[in-house]
Amino acid sequence: MPNKHRGEVEAVFDGVPHTLCLTLGALAELESAFGDGDMLALAERFRTGRLSARDVTRILGAGLRGAGNTIDDDTVARMRTQNGAAGFVSIVAQLLAATFGGPVVGAVAGAVIGAATRTIADPPPLRASAEEPAPDPFHGAR
Repeated sequence: MPNKHRGEVEAVFDGVPHTLCLTLGALAELESAFGDGDMLALAERFRTGRLSARDVTRILGAGLRGAGNTIDDDTVARMRTQNGAAGFVSIVAQLLAATFGGPVVGAVAGAVIGAATRTIADPPPLRASAEEPAPDPFHGAR
């Protein structure tokens, strides 16, 4: 059972519940991986809400290792969770909010979750013909 007072969150990967926590060691790992000089720069990076799939993999891996799991990022990259990409983004947003707290990070976490769920809930319309370009599911029609 995760302890929210210690910044822990729970996530289910491949049907198995896991605890994640961005400890100081996990944050140091992320500073190194992202090339950020300090925790403030790291928090600012996350505040933008713009994360690549590789960023999400690194954050989840660091969170899993911070909670005591022995797992590498390549294994994390192969894991599955409910709601696919939106599910991973939601877990990262919860983990960042639990770690950094405060209204700014919480608002960004909410915006990231909202954007991800809108993309899933309101997919772009199907093409009317083969000549019409396919819509981009993340940025609207082309």
